[in-house]
Order: sequence, then structure tokens, then C-alpha cells
Amino acid sequence: MPSEGTTIRIRVRMNARAVDEPHRVSSPLELLFDLTFVVAVAAATAQFAHGIAGGHGLAGLVPFLQVFFAIWWAWMNFTWFASSYDTDDVAYRLLTMVQMAGVLVLAAGVPAAADHSDYGIITLGYFVMRIGLVVQWLRAGLEDPEGRRTAFRYAGGIAFLQVGWLARLALIETGVLSSPFGLPSFVLLVAFELAVPWWAERIRTTSWHPHHIAERYGLFTIILLGESVLAASRGVGGALETGGAGGRLVVIAGAGLVLLFALWWLYFLAPAGDGLSDRRRRSYLWGYGHYGIFAALAALGAGLEVAVERSGHDVAVSPLALGYAVAVPVGVYLALLWAVHVLVSAEPLLLTGATAGCVVAVLALPLAAPWIGVAAVVGAIAAVCVLLVAVTMWTAAAGARAGAR
Repeated sequence: MPSEGTTIRIRVRMNARAVDEPHRVSSPLELLFDLTFVVAVAAATAQFAHGIAGGHGLAGLVPFLQVFFAIWWAWMNFTWFASSYDTDDVAYRLLTMVQMAGVLVLAAGVPAAADHSDYGIITLGYFVMRIGLVVQWLRAGLEDPEGRRTAFRYAGGIAFLQVGWLARLALIETGVLSSPFGLPSFVLLVAFELAVPWWAERIRTTSWHPHHIAERYGLFTIILLGESVLAASRGVGGALETGGAGGRLVVIAGAGLVLLFALWWLYFLAPAGDGLSDRRRRSYLWGYGHYGIFAALAALGAGLEVAVERSGHDVAVSPLALGYAVAVPVGVYLALLWAVHVLVSAEPLLLTGATAGCVVAVLALPLAAPWIGVAAVVGAIAAVCVLLVAVTMWTAAAGARAGAR
């Protein structure tokens, strides 16, 4: 056993970490773990953008949400486990790297899932990720007597559902489970997946760190915003290749960037760590609500990519549909961001009336796309979000001045 103060950890007993541990931040391993998800999210976003450009956005929405659930759920489960049991020793690092490998396998299967509804490679990648986590939970159960029953429940629940996912794939591949039942069976298994944490922690809750969790979610939000920047950049490249460097390209690219800045600003209006610390029972809704927030940001990247690329040449999608490819993700993001903000904030900065008004405005703006153009619609959506930032900041400042009197 290395002496205290060294960074070499060969073997550390896996005990629950303190919920009030000071200066708890993301580890280098967690940051590396996040980077593998960049690849998976980029693959899902690119395929969804391809579907939107081909006029098949609605048809590609369900497969996109299915793939994104596998990405998000694997990331989220590891994140909460690591917040409670991160030992950063050799075994922990190796098992985490196994999960990273599973992410990359999943990313490799995204094109087949999007183009041919072939989820074999994705299911394999998901299986690798989840089995790595099962072993982590088994180790926690063996080495942490106080949290043993909870850890074993997690391990058992995850392992049981992996059998379910593999059985579903086998039934689909052999034709026993026909296409109409594919989506209902997926939804059923998702419902069981979401129930595992609630069931496991009924005995004893894990010791996740609220500020660490808030930081981890914030970092993943930044990753998804970065994916949107990357997607928009791909669109700019596509437009330039077709000689479309004109005023529309400048407007829509600039408006898209301003929009992403505004969405970032709104997410980080107030830290969620203190709220999660005071309202730990609401962590399920807060954490699960981020699926919609994260998926909306990824979908926004796909919409922006096609909108920017369209400024250079025509694509097989109407201005109205393309306007909604940007507006709907933004509207979903704003609505869910308000919802999770209210859950953990004693005095929410995002005002209900202002947020609702902005959501309505954002969803109404694409109706004008056939007349004013997609670039103008994206610019107007960005302006609405900037206005929400300004109103929120002004209201918060006015409240602070009133409280100081």
C-alpha cells in the first residue's frame, strides 16, 4: 500500500465517500470518460442531421432518442456511482476503461441503427458498458458492508435488464418480435431501467456528492453545446464546398453561435449543488429531467448543421420543417431547464411567465420561415433567448438590490 500523499493507488478498499467532502471535483479519469461520449454523441447527431437534410427528420427522431438514451443512461449511471464510490485505484480505473470501450463500440453502431434499424452493435456496446458497471457495484457490495444491500440490488437489477436487452435483440433478429412491438418493448425496458435506482436505494441511499454531481452535469452540458458548435461547423464546411459563402451563411452561423451562448448562460445562471444538497429526494426528477435537456441540445446541433448547410444549397426539407428542427429542441430545452431549476432552487431565477412566453415565441417563429427565411428565424430564436437571459439577469439584480436595503 503506497504511503499517504502519493498518487499511486494499487488497491483501495471501496467505501462510501463523504457527502460533504470538501473541494470535490471531477477526476482526470471522469474527464477522459466524458471524452469517449463525445464520439458517441457526435455519431448520433451526425446521423440525425443526415435524416433531417433528407427530409426524414420525424422518421429519424425515435431512433435518435433511442440511441441517445443508451448514451445518456450509461453516462449517468457511472456518474452517480463514481460520486459515491470513486477509489481511483487500478481495478476501478480498468473497469472504467472497459466502460469507455463499450461507448466506442456503441458509437460504431450508430450508422447501422439509423440507416437500417440494426441495433446489434449498439446493444453489444451497451452490454459492455453495463457489465463493467455491474462489476463495480459487486465490488462495492463486497467491500462496503453498510451499503452492501443497495449495491447488490444495483448489480442485480442492471444484470437482469441486460439479459432483457439481449433477449429483445435476439427476438427481433429472429423475427419472433415483429416491428410493431419493437418500440413498446424498448419503452418497457427503459421504464425498468429508470426504476432500478429508485428500487435499489429504498434500503439505503448512496452517498453521492451534490456539488460533484452538479459539476458533472454541467460538464456534460458543455460537451453537448460543443457538439452543437461542431455540427454547425460541419454545416459551414458543407455550405462553403458548394460556393454558398454569402450573407445568409454569415447570419445563420452567427445567430446559431449567439443562441448557443444564450443557452449556456441560462444553464449556469445558478449552481445546482446547494439545491441538490438541501433537496436530495428530488435528485431523481432532477437527474432524469436532464435526459430531455441533453437530447434537446444534441438535436439542436443536428438542426443547426442542416440549417447552416442549407444556406449554401438546397436540401430536401422545407423551410418550415427546418425552422422547427431548431425551434423544437430550443423550446424543449427551455421548458425542461425551468422544470429542473424549480426542483432544486429555493428562489428560482428562471421566472415561470418569462420562460413560458419565450417557449411559445420560439415555437411560433418557424411559421414565418416560408416568408422570411430560415436564417431570419434562427436569428429571431437567438434574440428571444438573449432576451430571456437579459430579463432573468435584470430581475435577479433588482431582487438583490431590494434585499440589500
